[in-house]
Amino acid sequence: MRILILSQYFPPETGAPQNRLFETAIRLKQAGDDVEILTAMPNYPKMEIFEGYRGKWFMKENMQGMPIYRSFIYSGKSRAILARLLNYFSFVFSSMIMGMRIKGKFDYVICESPPLFLGINAVWIARLKKAKLVFNVSDLWPESAEKLGIISNKLLLNSAERLELWLYKKAHIVSGQTQGIIASISERTNHKRLYWLPNGVDPKIFNPDEIGKTWRIEQGFKEDDFLLLYAGIIGHAQGLEVIIKAAKQLETYTKIKFLLVGDGPEKSKLEKMTAEYNCKQIFFYPNQEKKSMPAIVSSCDATIVPLKKLPLFLGAIPSKIFENLAMRVPVILGVEGEAKTLFIEEGKAGLAFEPENHLELADKILEYYSDPKKLNEAAQNGRNYVLEYFNRDKLANNFRAFLKENL
Repeated sequence: MRILILSQYFPPETGAPQNRLFETAIRLKQAGDDVEILTAMPNYPKMEIFEGYRGKWFMKENMQGMPIYRSFIYSGKSRAILARLLNYFSFVFSSMIMGMRIKGKFDYVICESPPLFLGINAVWIARLKKAKLVFNVSDLWPESAEKLGIISNKLLLNSAERLELWLYKKAHIVSGQTQGIIASISERTNHKRLYWLPNGVDPKIFNPDEIGKTWRIEQGFKEDDFLLLYAGIIGHAQGLEVIIKAAKQLETYTKIKFLLVGDGPEKSKLEKMTAEYNCKQIFFYPNQEKKSMPAIVSSCDATIVPLKKLPLFLGAIPSKIFENLAMRVPVILGVEGEAKTLFIEEGKAGLAFEPENHLELADKILEYYSDPKKLNEAAQNGRNYVLEYFNRDKLANNFRAFLKENL
């Protein structure tokens, strides 16, 4: 098969869509498919064009044998709706031009959403390339934008919802990151080719048996410190204030340390909150390269994965869960719904607390801090579970078989 992946997000950026698309693309190529990528100049999450890509409108590079076509994107730090729309539509139009430069026919165009508007371009490019469209939904939009307060304009929301349904109709296959996303699309459409394509993990990279705990010593932590990790986007949806408040609640337990690794729009606010609370047990680190994360995760005792308490997130599965569990590090999960069902109730890979409830989070931390046996049992359960059900090799092979079956 010849496959073109269209996405605003792609490595060297870090994040869930970037990792999932890259890992899937690599495995499709290894299976014998011709895979090419059409994406933006890297800028996320700092919303600054990366060094080496600045000032360029179009460029072509190669990543592990795959052609990567990049085109201009407007990138700025403003959170105003106009700036967001400029960010989205600048790439829609520039990638349309770049898409015309890519020669030949394709079997599939796989489009990553959000941003939803990129689907307009995907429909056009798929038609141009005589290809079938796979519309991959990693976040329901505009529903999530409305419930998070990103967009409140009713005209824009109604228009976006009509566009969403039109894109589902135009897609040959609609895939979704979670079962909740697939269920929502199924309820609102009569689409016959829906496919659950979850995040996953590469057990060869995230292998705790080959990585020690030297990172904690290099950073000045002691062997008996109890390290709790949050790594990922520091944004509004994560509700990371719950960690700062829990740390304040546990300030007398000086061996318990909280590590927040990543960047995002809420980081300066959280740093200010930490200073106001005078929390000495919280440590901030900038966003790290993917290759550095296994050593960081391996050095921690447990991870914290929170989200805001919103009905929207009942179907959310934060991608960091897979890699954390693969490293034999249990999760303290502040996410209700699908994630809790999979990893806490079925996988028995951690403890759950009510989202945004810092007192309950503090209790769960103490539960693991005071019971190493329970911690270790959850750690082993977690690795076993994700290797059985969320191994990237298995996920990619199953997805490829589905594509070939529906070609």
